[in-house]
Amino acid sequence: QYSYVVVAWQVCYAVMQPVAGFVLDAIGTKIGFAVFAFAPSAACACAALASGWQSMPFFRGLLGLTEAAGIPAGVKATTEWFPARERSVAIGWFNIGSSIGALCAPPLVVWAILHAGWQWAFVIVGVLGAAWTLLWMVFYKHPRDQKLLSDGERDYILAGQEAKHQDSGAKASWREIVRNRNFWSIAIPRFLSEPAWQTFNAWIPLYMATERHMDLKEIAAFAWLPFLAADIGCVLGGYLSPFVHRHFNVSLFGSRKWVMAFGSLCMIAPGCIGLVASPYTAIFLLCIGGFAHQTLSGALYAITSDVFGKHEVATATGLAGMSGYLGATLFTLVFGVVVTRVGYSPMFVVLAVFDVLAAIVVWTLVRDGGPRAPSTTAAPAIAEPR
Repeated sequence: QYSYVVVAWQVCYAVMQPVAGFVLDAIGTKIGFAVFAFAPSAACACAALASGWQSMPFFRGLLGLTEAAGIPAGVKATTEWFPARERSVAIGWFNIGSSIGALCAPPLVVWAILHAGWQWAFVIVGVLGAAWTLLWMVFYKHPRDQKLLSDGERDYILAGQEAKHQDSGAKASWREIVRNRNFWSIAIPRFLSEPAWQTFNAWIPLYMATERHMDLKEIAAFAWLPFLAADIGCVLGGYLSPFVHRHFNVSLFGSRKWVMAFGSLCMIAPGCIGLVASPYTAIFLLCIGGFAHQTLSGALYAITSDVFGKHEVATATGLAGMSGYLGATLFTLVFGVVVTRVGYSPMFVVLAVFDVLAAIVVWTLVRDGGPRAPSTTAAPAIAEPR
């Protein structure tokens, strides 16, 4: 039953990601993300109305439909605001948000259960999301329009972006993106790697309760630690790319692939979770897994921003995201059945193997370049933002 609730969110999120990415590329980052930020806030708060596990999938599916623009919008905004050599660091910092949310969730839910009722966990998150949407509308501007930037800062940002993020060429179609080799070099690894993060997000508290026999207070005390490690992975992974680029005579693009390989190898740690008896050692291995996944995930987002232009990066991110969440959905359906029969340990081994395969696919397929639709008119060096 729990896997059905999780799958409802994953399926809706997967289906909506390419649509959200297309809308963002069509109408621009500011307005597009504002719409997609307010809607999931309302949907999340409405989950408090669920009366049982049968109605909860409806509200979680509604949340998946509305919040699917989060990652495509984050990648698009980062692409607008940061030159190529700083982009992996910026993506690491924005990608930390999902880990912070997962870090805050266990103590928030336990507090709500003990003091007010589980419904308040959804309401609080919905209110916070609505407040964030207001701040986004007030403060977000493209660097060309941000008056708080000096001319030197603005020129530094725009001059450091690749030509495909500067020109005003026509946007590539979905068909052109999907037929490109680089798309599959990202979509296949997302299909293989996303199940790990969704398993961590959805199953760690249940794993601690059923497999390691921890009570509610112990779960509140320890379930957030893997997501703290994931935060560190987001940030450190972002800095690893320029570090490898500077110190190991590797191209900037090549450094992204090395970081992804490093993260995938670290995922072997949670694959060994069935070999340890102590619940605290198991949590430590899950921490390494959280760190590992967000390190490789940030590298994969940076590669996406490197190989797709400004008019297609959100669409490509959304399409690849759909691939990732379809993989997560299939894995969750299997996970929900298998853990009741053979336990969690074999599934963590599978997740480790998947991430190693994802890194191999990236190394084999990706090339430094993406689909470029022909420009219909002569464009200036720096195009007007959408």
